[in-house]
Amino acid sequence: MDDVTGTSGETILVVGPSWVGDMVMAQGLFKTLKVRHPGCRIGVLAPAWSQPILARMKEVDEAIALDVGHGQFGWGTRRRVARSLAGRFEHAIVLPRSWKSALVPFLARIPRRVGFTGEQRLLLLTERRELDRTRLDQTVKRFVSLGLPASEARRGDFPVPTPRLEVDRHNLATLKATHALGERPAIGMMPGAEYGPAKQWPLEYFRRLAEGLVSEGYEIRVLGGPKDVAAGDAISDDLDHAHNLCGKTRLADAVDLLSDCRQVVTNDSGLMHVAAAVGTHVQAIYGSSSPLYTPPLTENASIHTLALTCSPCFKRHCPLGHTHCLQQLKPERLDQAIRLATP
Repeated sequence: MDDVTGTSGETILVVGPSWVGDMVMAQGLFKTLKVRHPGCRIGVLAPAWSQPILARMKEVDEAIALDVGHGQFGWGTRRRVARSLAGRFEHAIVLPRSWKSALVPFLARIPRRVGFTGEQRLLLLTERRELDRTRLDQTVKRFVSLGLPASEARRGDFPVPTPRLEVDRHNLATLKATHALGERPAIGMMPGAEYGPAKQWPLEYFRRLAEGLVSEGYEIRVLGGPKDVAAGDAISDDLDHAHNLCGKTRLADAVDLLSDCRQVVTNDSGLMHVAAAVGTHVQAIYGSSSPLYTPPLTENASIHTLALTCSPCFKRHCPLGHTHCLQQLKPERLDQAIRLATP
């Protein structure tokens, strides 16, 4: 099937990804669907944690939580959700490549179900597309391609819309008061990377950079989840004008706080993509991953990668044990880049 020309009022279910950055990148697909299917209604089936991000995307008409833990099968939950969706959608796009991700649209008997070939999905999808990794060389391109006619998607030369998350200015003002944030220009720092330590710039480098920036008149805001609290402490402890907000804010709060930063220094992480999607200048650090595959989707970014012979390896842990791709990327380089990007 090659015709995906939309009709007014068409209902489309997108089975979303399970990572923050991927969900931000999926907005490119949502934007494409709104253009290609005028008047369509988009529902996104995704983990409950993603709802605050989806709420900041004007293209998403409905966020549907699938409360199944990572790695869990959750047969009963999937059946219940499928029953609630039966008869509501005409078209489903399945972004993840696992067979479990295609179950709910199949059980809901959505007539058209599109996705890439993957784990034993022969019967679960009505349209299975081969993934051409050469032409679809970025995650965002793969997502967008599934909203296009197959012939156009195969060419790989289609436009990719830029994500843009909405900002709640009232919530931002509340957050600044609650956490006693100052009037200095803010630099955000995101030391976490859920994928693993091979993507994480050394904490001592974040600390050295933070000390220099504070001396230059900046405020430091360290953002991340509960797992990043200790990392935030290592950067901010006993440092005036440095605030460890890790584990103290919600994902929606991070959207607003990052929009208020002059720049951010970040690993290749979900919050990197959030910062890009609110227009903040991103100083993006790449170790085991590649900026060619998952770049911040903005022109307002500076990319830092050493492109050593051993990188990118795409491993969670450095297979050589030294993480030279990050250790040899010194704080002085980031400090200079921030100066150059300052208006």
